[in-house]
Amino acid sequence: MAWLSSRIRVLLVAAAIFLLSVAARPLCAADLKAGVASVDITPPPGAHMWGYFDRVQGAQGILDSLYARVLVLDDGARRVAYVDLDLGRSFGSASLDRLRDSVKSAGITHLIVQATHTHAGPVVMDVYPSGPPAWETAALDKIAQAIRQALEHSIPVRLGVGYGVASIAYNRLRVGRNGQVAMLWSNPARIPTWPVDSTVAVLRIDRTDGQPLAILVNYAAHPVTFGSDMLQFSADFPGVMCKVVQQSFAGKPLVFYMQGAAGDINVYDAGTPITQDAVGRRDWAGETLGKAVVDVARSIKTEPDPDPRIDVAQDTLLFRLRWDPARFRNETLREMGPDAFKYFAPPVQEKLALPVVTLLIDRKIALMTMPGEPFVEFQMSWRSRCPVHDCLFLGYTNGYFGYLPTIQAGVIGGYGAASASTWVELGAGEQIMNHAIIRANSMLGLLKDSPSSDWQSLP
Repeated sequence: MAWLSSRIRVLLVAAAIFLLSVAARPLCAADLKAGVASVDITPPPGAHMWGYFDRVQGAQGILDSLYARVLVLDDGARRVAYVDLDLGRSFGSASLDRLRDSVKSAGITHLIVQATHTHAGPVVMDVYPSGPPAWETAALDKIAQAIRQALEHSIPVRLGVGYGVASIAYNRLRVGRNGQVAMLWSNPARIPTWPVDSTVAVLRIDRTDGQPLAILVNYAAHPVTFGSDMLQFSADFPGVMCKVVQQSFAGKPLVFYMQGAAGDINVYDAGTPITQDAVGRRDWAGETLGKAVVDVARSIKTEPDPDPRIDVAQDTLLFRLRWDPARFRNETLREMGPDAFKYFAPPVQEKLALPVVTLLIDRKIALMTMPGEPFVEFQMSWRSRCPVHDCLFLGYTNGYFGYLPTIQAGVIGGYGAASASTWVELGAGEQIMNHAIIRANSMLGLLKDSPSSDWQSLP
């Protein structure tokens, strides 16, 4: 009987160890939950419009409404709120801080606020001479309520990612044989240019019954179908795309447009005058992208993760102003006009603090952000260097610091590469990219926090 008692003791010890290990696991192991909501944030007519230096008139009407779409992800330990704005740029730091504070009581641990970059939206500034406009204050309150609503209605979900191709855009910096750059502001003839990324990445988030709750679309293209003669608010082609996809799924999922690295990428019919069927050209781009998204989304098979979790890092990287401050100010006024610092440019600062987010979902889906207009090669680099297969790149996120060109583009020049709209020191984009790569590898446990001696010499 002694052997039986010994065996029972062994089993009891094993059971105790198992129970302790289960108790030690974070609550997030149960389910990954998600919730969605959307609110209309369209300003009233009269608000100054963003995106073109020669458009000095306020908006005269609304072609289609501007929305803030909200996704909340909750793994039991972290609650991340992603906000997708039909605006030209993300809110300034003061407004973002206000939004963070207003949802902190709901347990939101991390906030990611991105703009689709429509050029038919209202002006958004870091610092307003007379305080933020009433429409922005109202929008922040609506978004905070939408975040709480999404969290309140969050449910267990499963995720899947798929890829397709859509050709609606081109690279607007054309390098000639002499090595000089010529700006190709519109390309209705569809002239091939490089680099360009036609990849459509789709993240589908389903309820446990397989019905889609949210479809997130990651693509890189400037929403500039409309030119400066457009005096009505519009979400441009991303708004059309969202409607096409949502209708194809019987209106059930909320559809998001995750703008990628579109700094040097335009839609083919950029700047189309209103009198030349600009609305039709916008619809073509949105519908073309939307159809590609639908094909991808329908092919995705979502699966529950046995150990769902969210890993996230929100960091601030410090950089210098790229230019001599006095020369930068003078050139900005020359390039953008006398109202540059009233509507478009930031206060002249020699030091710039750029917020960067790296997010890993279920240890297999990675997102990184840049707070400005990154050139498309950063998106392509992230996809090739990221330690997981499924990786999404988000530009125009958690603030705005002008264009972020590659070093090579900055040397060659052109608008956005070496103009007054490029504020941050050259090489900042590469540093942010490397930072995200390191963060993602660290989250996966591929980097150690102490020196290693487990290497071997060749015999």
